[in-house]
Amino acid sequence: MHVLKRGARGMDIVRNESDKWRFLRTLFFMNDEHVDFNWTVVTRGRGLFHRPTDWPERKPLVNILCYTLMPNHIHLLLKEIRKGGTSLFMKKISQSMTEHANRKYKEKGSLFQGAYKSKTIQTNEYLRHLAVYIMVKNVFELYPKNGLAGAQKNFEDAWKWATTYPFSSFGDYAGARTNPPIITKEIFEEILNTPQKFKSFSRDVILAGKWTSVEFE
Repeated sequence: MHVLKRGARGMDIVRNESDKWRFLRTLFFMNDEHVDFNWTVVTRGRGLFHRPTDWPERKPLVNILCYTLMPNHIHLLLKEIRKGGTSLFMKKISQSMTEHANRKYKEKGSLFQGAYKSKTIQTNEYLRHLAVYIMVKNVFELYPKNGLAGAQKNFEDAWKWATTYPFSSFGDYAGARTNPPIITKEIFEEILNTPQKFKSFSRDVILAGKWTSVEFE
């Protein structure tokens, strides 16, 4: 399932590097049946994804196949592995990020714009294009040299730059990171099973603009 969550009134949902790194931790720690409302305190200073040994065995709500954080929205590709897992996971993400932002910036109200949007995936071909849309097209929009348009003209340089963007699973599929704690590759192990295949297919999609068929309206 492709899930999109936007900031309220188009506002940014992360405002600095600290917020972005906390988002990654939130993806990991909120994807768990176990709830510890002091998780940020008890895990502080123990590594980005260190899970205390006295917590119960980790039981994820969903499998996160890929993700990208943008300044004012989140793209996630999720596989539900327990009934109601997606809704519960998204609720926990929204609450955690909203409470953090309100506390940190002394504000009130939801950080996000209503309920999340979602779309069910039916075919592997759609899934392949969606993977490029979520990870490559969106990350390329952040490319410092004229965004997506610049990336289309300078694909190799943009690809190299994108592998260093830490707030997306792009690097996990491009071969820049190993043993990712957040994602479960699952079907991508079959359809985009090497960094070379991921890059080659991404190049075809990006240069031809073929991602439009999977965009949210």
